[in-house]
Amino acid sequence: MPNSLTVREADAEAMERIAALLAANDLPHRGLDESPGTFVAGYADGVLVAAGGVEPYDADAVLRSVVVAEAHRSAGFGTALYDELERVAAAGSAETVYLLTTTASAFFRERGFETTSRADAPPAVRGSTLFAERCPASATCMQKEIA
Repeated sequence: MPNSLTVREADAEAMERIAALLAANDLPHRGLDESPGTFVAGYADGVLVAAGGVEPYDADAVLRSVVVAEAHRSAGFGTALYDELERVAAAGSAETVYLLTTTASAFFRERGFETTSRADAPPAVRGSTLFAERCPASATCMQKEIA
């Protein structure tokens, strides 16, 4: 297994592969092209194995569509990907990052996220497509102050 991840902004071709990777991992994958955010793609030996996006909402941001291919988990790729996504969020003036997850609460808790009520997220975040339409009500809402 490769031991390094190259992360770069996703182009149109990568976005198609990201949608397929999300679908293969039972994660919301429709409407990526409608996202107001920036997506990054993580490559190991030239193969897309990780991805995620950051949608800006004033001083807040939504982390969305974060995925690492199952065969490449536990290799540090999720951490490398998250670090880049937090950098993108901070560069966009975000002070707080929000996310919804059904499977990765422990991973994000290790990165400083805390569980919060979905209803307590700012209105713009709650109104995002991810919060309003794509993720089930059962998803755990988490937040992290980054500024």
